[in-house]
Amino acid sequence: MNSFNALVADKIDENTEMRIKEMQVDELTEGEVLIDVHYSSVNYKDGMVAAMGQIADEFPIIPGIDLAGEVIESSDDRYKKGDPVIATSYKIGTGIPGGFSQLARIPADWIVPLPEGMTLKESMELGTAGLTAGISIKKLESVGVIPENGPVLVAGATGGTGSLSVNMLAALEYEVVASTGSMDEAEYLKSIGASKVVHRDEVANQDGKPVGKPEYQAAIDPVGGKTTEYIIKHIQPEGALATFGLVAGIEVNTTVLPFIGRGIHWVGADSVNYPMKLRKEVWKRLASDLKPDILNKEVVNEVSLDELPEVLHDIIDGKVKGRTIVNLKSQ
Repeated sequence: MNSFNALVADKIDENTEMRIKEMQVDELTEGEVLIDVHYSSVNYKDGMVAAMGQIADEFPIIPGIDLAGEVIESSDDRYKKGDPVIATSYKIGTGIPGGFSQLARIPADWIVPLPEGMTLKESMELGTAGLTAGISIKKLESVGVIPENGPVLVAGATGGTGSLSVNMLAALEYEVVASTGSMDEAEYLKSIGASKVVHRDEVANQDGKPVGKPEYQAAIDPVGGKTTEYIIKHIQPEGALATFGLVAGIEVNTTVLPFIGRGIHWVGADSVNYPMKLRKEVWKRLASDLKPDILNKEVVNEVSLDELPEVLHDIIDGKVKGRTIVNLKSQ
């Protein structure tokens, strides 16, 4: 298979264009492992590259920060032909050709063997969103967060990472409060594990007080901005929040009082450079105790490569609910 199809994003002046292009293997960048891609997934970051023309090192580029498939050939002894593998984050889809392609060449050090108990399709129903949710939960647990200590808030709960976080936490028997910008999604959020649903305006900082009533043991925060400000002020003593998003902005105005007066923990979750040893541990948990029961259900939307450009615009416009995966074998 020397030729293959891929979605290519290009930036011309201030405009970004996407097209499906037939390519040759020798057009791929260097890497030890050539992969027959079965599935990829759609993340907000992919929309930033393909629909907004941002964050990529250069254009044109094949976006797609996630991919899963089978090894075709490898110059690294750790992988052999036919091995099922996952590759996410690092510079995939932003610095080297990514997962929106029938073939991908990836550095061996960026690859995770598919864990036992998980299919290639399930791995992309999780993707970077699931990995980030898993990292966040692992970090919250490491500072003492346990189900018995009170409710956990999940902000931006209808998004990919938010939906998975709600479902994972509920499976671990946490009381989950989900926030959303659309209360029309309340029944959906309850169906995947939320005990209570609140409007996002209720968890956005609206006053100048340095602290507020302690409400939540912990929070998963893919939002940023005033939502993060609110969470910091309303975490219980010795509670924690895990932050990894910026859709509401990168600036957070706070004081030291919640930290020195309540001893709260503020941790960041970065899936891009997360150490490989820990990454493999999280993926194993995603195939076992953290495996969401919403996989393969209606909250996961499957599209073809041809349908992908519209989805990439939709995710930037906030029109995508749950997870969307790309079937590269349907071409």
